[in-house]
Amino acid sequence: MSFLSATLSRVKPSPTIAMTAKAAELKAAGRDVIGLSAGEPDFDTPQNIKDAAVAAIAAGKTKYTAPDGIPELKQAVCAKLSRDNGLEYTPAQVSVGTGGKQTLYNALMATLNEGDEVIIPAPYWVSYPDMVLLAGGTPVVVETTLENSFKLTAEQLEAAITPNTKWFIFNSPSNPTGAGYNADELNPLTDVLMRHPHVWVMTDDMYEHLGYDGFDFCTPAQIEPGLYGRTLTCNGVSKAYAMTGWRIGYAAGPVELIAAMRKVQSQSTSNPCSVSQWAAVEALNGTQDFLAPNNAIFKRRRDLVVAKLNQVEGITCPTPEGAFYVYPSIAGLIGKTTPAGTVITDDEAFATALLEEANVAVVFGAAFGLSPNFRVSYATSDEALTEACDRIQRFCAALT
Repeated sequence: MSFLSATLSRVKPSPTIAMTAKAAELKAAGRDVIGLSAGEPDFDTPQNIKDAAVAAIAAGKTKYTAPDGIPELKQAVCAKLSRDNGLEYTPAQVSVGTGGKQTLYNALMATLNEGDEVIIPAPYWVSYPDMVLLAGGTPVVVETTLENSFKLTAEQLEAAITPNTKWFIFNSPSNPTGAGYNADELNPLTDVLMRHPHVWVMTDDMYEHLGYDGFDFCTPAQIEPGLYGRTLTCNGVSKAYAMTGWRIGYAAGPVELIAAMRKVQSQSTSNPCSVSQWAAVEALNGTQDFLAPNNAIFKRRRDLVVAKLNQVEGITCPTPEGAFYVYPSIAGLIGKTTPAGTVITDDEAFATALLEEANVAVVFGAAFGLSPNFRVSYATSDEALTEACDRIQRFCAALT
């Protein structure tokens, strides 16, 4: 009998973290590796947020807090959701976790039973299916297409819903594709959900503030008020506020669900870092002036990467609406051979060879549930992106 839990055997480690670790290992060994696999901004946390953390330390705000967040942060979340999304919540409807990932995980752990299904559009963030499996549920993956800009259609959603469906996970703008749904694209999906009152909606709005070319962010409960009572609206400060390491995420939803999530958190991690919570209060309540300049930089980087990758024969790279990722197809490269003799049988073989032979780290598409593609994070310098894309161009040009 194995010592390890049978539940653990149902999941795999995060491929994005694994690729980032492999790249770091090669860099430590002296290789000139450019990492495009990590999903975090290269910007520093804004100074006013860092100052708030220092002030919290100086004031002795370093003790345990309520398991799912201090009142001041819950109130800041309520104010943010009202200001930005037109959604009204009370602090009793808010849960604060150690990163956005924990709030999603808590909700799934608190609600899923064996046989419950969770609809997940692909490509998906790598953790969604595994968290569902850990919580005892069944992921129902619905593949989108490059031709439809990696966006789920109402017909696909309708076809995926069964009497066992408990949750629909919705992520816009998306990790890994950057695809963002405007109101006209989201409305048909919410219409489907209104016809199936047993299906709950879990939104991952982490990239809300990272949108380009006039993209107008919207979230399901905002578009369809009828979904308010069965929607968990999830967000955090990691991406837009360059606070990935601070580990603060939050969710707002029905009081009963939030109470259940609090119970899970109270018996696992208990409260998020107290100092990080005070920093997050400042992030949400303080100036937002840095968002537009940062977005302008991200847009410039996006355009650079899309243009250079589309110059490669065999690669097709759509232009995303948001986040800081592109998800190019390598359908035209499958079956080719690298100078070192590696056959590009799939996107994992492509990503591995690209790292080993060209010193560029990306994440293969199978990790996100849709192949043959790879994900590039353009949350790094223009110089690094230019050199990385030049290496990708040379690597692909040498394939035979």
